[in-house]
Amino acid sequence: MSKPNTQRALADNEAKAVARMLRVSPQKLNLVAQLIRGKKASKALADLEFSRKRIAGEVKKALESAIANAENNHSLDVDDLVVAEAYVGRGLVLKRFSPRARGRAGRISKPFSNLTIVVREVAETAQASA
Repeated sequence: MSKPNTQRALADNEAKAVARMLRVSPQKLNLVAQLIRGKKASKALADLEFSRKRIAGEVKKALESAIANAENNHSLDVDDLVVAEAYVGRGLVLKRFSPRARGRAGRISKPFSNLTIVVREVAETAQASA
């Protein structure tokens, strides 16, 4: 009486990794995610390695996780992987207050973000023409 197995959300040539609770605003994280969208996995890793953004290290860790998932869980070839999707979602927001002039308080929001990276195996013939 167990529940039925659900179909896999991704295609057979895809793997994904999710990084949750990243301590950066979604807008800033999306700038780094734009940097790697559509690139080959090896080129995306190199770009993140030399990015000057603080959160680039966490994004690199998530991309490495997606690549490892593709290799170990789905038996995909690492050399043919492309970052198919990299999208950002909002996490929780810590609200803090800072004292201001005349007895007022200023609200400070400290947002968190979620990052999802999907890598896809692309055949060499299709890549050569693109």
